[in-house]
Amino acid sequence: MSTPEPNPDAPVVVPVPRPAKDRLLQDGRDMFWSMAPLVLVCIALAGVLGMCSFAPNGPGQGGVPQFDAPAALQADAEVLKFPVRVPVLPQGWQPNSGTRGGIDGGRTDPATGQPTRAVTSRVGYIAPSKMYLSLTQSNADEARLVGFLDPAAVPTGAQDVDGISWVVYEPGEGEPIWTTRLGDRAQIAITGAGSQDDFRTLAKAVQTQAPLPV
Repeated sequence: MSTPEPNPDAPVVVPVPRPAKDRLLQDGRDMFWSMAPLVLVCIALAGVLGMCSFAPNGPGQGGVPQFDAPAALQADAEVLKFPVRVPVLPQGWQPNSGTRGGIDGGRTDPATGQPTRAVTSRVGYIAPSKMYLSLTQSNADEARLVGFLDPAAVPTGAQDVDGISWVVYEPGEGEPIWTTRLGDRAQIAITGAGSQDDFRTLAKAVQTQAPLPV
């Protein structure tokens, strides 16, 4: 059987793509199926990264970072070469941070009478009251250490803690400072948002301890 010859005069039929749905005709189902893959990917990533949690009463308080204060203070004593103490605090106090640093011209060299660099060891604590206090131990002179913590602080009185006198400085714009010298080149300063009882507890905890062996 022979194949018929094509008719050159016949119209050519070209497939036309289906017209896109008008935006006014896109209903909620269209939007749902468009967004569903993205939502599933986000949920999967959140689950893998541990970022997805349910808190019916709103966001909770984060945990206090763990910090090994005794080990850090022992290292500071060995590196900084001045008397450093580890305060023994009641249950409920938690160290959460620490650092060491320096104060240029922070102390007077007893051999030369000239100002020289002082060093500092600081540990931060969260008291049972949930307030933050920091304990700074240094071989700096009192005025230099207080000025390093708050240049605008001024002395306003003293607090007796079991026979040890702590000078109280009121802040310029920061927080109160209690400071004392323990007689062995160690100037101690406490500052923070805690109550007077918090200050007294931390002061007693450090002044009753002997310096760490170096």
